[in-house]
Amino acid sequence: MTTLIWDLDGTLIDSYDVFLEALSETFATFDLPFDRKKVYTFIKAHSVNELLKSQKQPFEALKTSFTENSIAKNEKIKLMAGAKEVLAWTKKAGIENFIYTHKGKNAYHLLEKLGIAAYFTEVITSENGFERKPHPAGVNYLLNKYGLDLNTTYYIGDRVLDAEVAHRSGIHSINFLAVKDSQQIRHLTDIIKILEKN
Repeated sequence: MTTLIWDLDGTLIDSYDVFLEALSETFATFDLPFDRKKVYTFIKAHSVNELLKSQKQPFEALKTSFTENSIAKNEKIKLMAGAKEVLAWTKKAGIENFIYTHKGKNAYHLLEKLGIAAYFTEVITSENGFERKPHPAGVNYLLNKYGLDLNTTYYIGDRVLDAEVAHRSGIHSINFLAVKDSQQIRHLTDIIKILEKN
């Protein structure tokens, strides 16, 4: 049976503008220089956590500020184009969906707010305590718990580390980036075409 494990930010939900706004506020609070373009490039290549760890201010204080600023903007976060359409298609096709994200417990609130929580069998967040992607611990947990077939399980993401976690787990990769051994999509609805061919 085909199974999809989804990344959240930049894949199912359109949240990068909110991230950048929240980071801008946090950097201003701590009197740090903020270059929106450079910050966007960095968090796409790495993560918000890595960005905050690279600053000359205490990580925990920066992280707390960023999290508070982000949550305050929940109403600005929207679904990625085609998200509802693809999820509805998976339900009709009998495809099981999971989420594995670095986001914290705010992920559950956003999924409910955006009306897609019911599509997912389980949602893994930073609250579960697994090592961060591209370490495969979170994906391996889902594979083992649900007895998922490596040959018919896909990890869907928007960054290189999403493709890497798929490769390290021995499953297929679908990604918005052109990454080696990964099937590239430009729109979420491209997933339907990919899976209908297989």
